[in-house]
Amino acid sequence: MDKKIDQHFEKYIKLRTTIDILSEELTIEHLKNMQCKKGCDMCCIDYNIFPIEFYSILKNLKEKRIKPVSANLEKKEVCIFLIDHACSIYVQRPIICRTHGLPLLFVNEISEWELSTCELNFTEYNFEKFTTENTLPLDKYNSKLFMLNKEFIADFKNKKYTKTDLIPLKQILNYL
Repeated sequence: MDKKIDQHFEKYIKLRTTIDILSEELTIEHLKNMQCKKGCDMCCIDYNIFPIEFYSILKNLKEKRIKPVSANLEKKEVCIFLIDHACSIYVQRPIICRTHGLPLLFVNEISEWELSTCELNFTEYNFEKFTTENTLPLDKYNSKLFMLNKEFIADFKNKKYTKTDLIPLKQILNYL
């Protein structure tokens, strides 16, 4: 990859780090209401991700010479990086995986605020106590990711992606 592409990856990693910090703060704040822990893999599915995330993960796997070995290759919905109920690319996992389980605030299709949480979390929590300060503003970070991806695909060597294209994470195997 060229220097310009690496600069896009650096911006993406900076966004990921920002999200990780906020996610950690929210996890600590809501710890008593969250069931998320190593071994819980209910949300570990084969997500479709933006090219910037896909190629950042691919680059890392190639640099470390890691090729996923998973029993989930034939299971359509299960993530190929899920091994023994744990993420084998945890440090490089996509942004969507970094926010699962947390209280997520976003605007739905009819322009209303909506709150999303894992069905295992917040089972005895008063949802009226959620505010913009104790939830993750998903639209804000998805917008930043979208813009980073838009810049990335504009500089991608063969211009093969549009700004709305997503790639199944499982396709990484085709490049390793």
